[in-house]
Amino acid sequence: MKKIIQLIRESLTETAYDYTSGSLRKAIVMLAIPMMLEMCLESVFAVVDIYFVNRLSNDAVTVVGLTEAVITIVYSLAIGLSAAATAIVARRIGEKDPEGAARATKQSLLVAMIVIALISVTGFVFASDILRIMGASEYAIAKGVIYTQIMMSCSGVIVLLFLINGIFRGAGNAAIAMKSLWLGNAINILLCPILILGFGSWGGLGIAGAAIATCTGRGIGVLYQLKHLIGTENELLPLHRVAWRPDRMIIRSLMQISVPATVQFIVQSASWIILTRMVASFGTDASAGYQTAFRLLLFFLLPAWGISNAAATLVGQNLGAKRPERAAESVKAIARYNAILMGIMMLISVIFTEELIGLFITDPNNGSFAYAVDALRIVSCGNILFAVSMVLMQAFNGAGDTRTPTLISLFGFWFFQIPLAYLLSQTFNWGTHGIYWAIPIAEGLIVLLYAYFFAKGDWQRKEV
Repeated sequence: MKKIIQLIRESLTETAYDYTSGSLRKAIVMLAIPMMLEMCLESVFAVVDIYFVNRLSNDAVTVVGLTEAVITIVYSLAIGLSAAATAIVARRIGEKDPEGAARATKQSLLVAMIVIALISVTGFVFASDILRIMGASEYAIAKGVIYTQIMMSCSGVIVLLFLINGIFRGAGNAAIAMKSLWLGNAINILLCPILILGFGSWGGLGIAGAAIATCTGRGIGVLYQLKHLIGTENELLPLHRVAWRPDRMIIRSLMQISVPATVQFIVQSASWIILTRMVASFGTDASAGYQTAFRLLLFFLLPAWGISNAAATLVGQNLGAKRPERAAESVKAIARYNAILMGIMMLISVIFTEELIGLFITDPNNGSFAYAVDALRIVSCGNILFAVSMVLMQAFNGAGDTRTPTLISLFGFWFFQIPLAYLLSQTFNWGTHGIYWAIPIAEGLIVLLYAYFFAKGDWQRKEV
């Protein structure tokens, strides 16, 4: 027990550790614990918002959900850049080239500034059009467009939060990434009830308060990241030793990895947007119920996503150290651990579905309650499949092979999941159940494709 406690404490410190040698199990634990806790806090971020917004109205929940569906495009850009930065930084660290890792870090930040400028302005100007395209009613748009405007104009904090955390993860310093989200979430949890619902005679800001609380929390998290990233004491990523001027070769490498990675997540995000739009066609209650269930599902999925991030770091660093066999073994081990975790989460979600939904929709007679229960129970049946596919996808991304997961995602989501959802919900008249069932069924096919290409081993020979 003392050894376990000592290992957990060590994993939560910012001490450098060599992940290319020694015990593989210890290496996985050292990365997985802070990464899992990091994503646990991100899942709290999502659940806290929907908890208090549910106290407003179903229209408010719908606007938040539809906005989040669109903001997943921003997440896709951020995750794409993050995947590229993680792959290159991890490879340089594995090669024992910290200055090369620092150069890649600076170039990724320069690219991020351009992306942030474009999406922030566009999102703010076309906020109401975005909600209208997503199927929101004119009444919901009038009441909630301020939320969309604030969230889109502050999307830069999302990009930086994901990117810088990806840089730290690639360097093997997952503790800082975790602590930045801890800080951001603490601020968000503190501000949400105050700004959304108010206190005393002040009635709060309503849905706008949710956006301000979220952006403020994430912004403070980014400031914490920058403090540790730019400081001269950071010898793992010595940014003070390299120039800020653009480097064409590094930017080209970043783009070669990040563009397919961005497309990869845009494909997944667009699929979710389309499914969200399909559910919205069944009414506001269906949409609000689906949004609530999906936030709860994220609460369970994000810790598993955190564990899967460990695969990207271990693959990148071990390929850099010319140890492909250790990289492959780490992926298999992480997939097993993740499947066990998500199997437990699946049982909890299926057995205690109504109790979990009841935490957010307190009135069982609310029209959205039944939709939320069905969505959570059905989609959770695919939890183990989600766990394995996350790990395999991150293994490819960590190796710098973002093209393979992109093609798998394109086929699995656009050419299988979406048509299947339409077929089941419309042609076979399953309604929203058809949309829900299409999600785990498609995930099963995606896992089979990942397993096939992983076994081929081409990812082990990828040069970054």
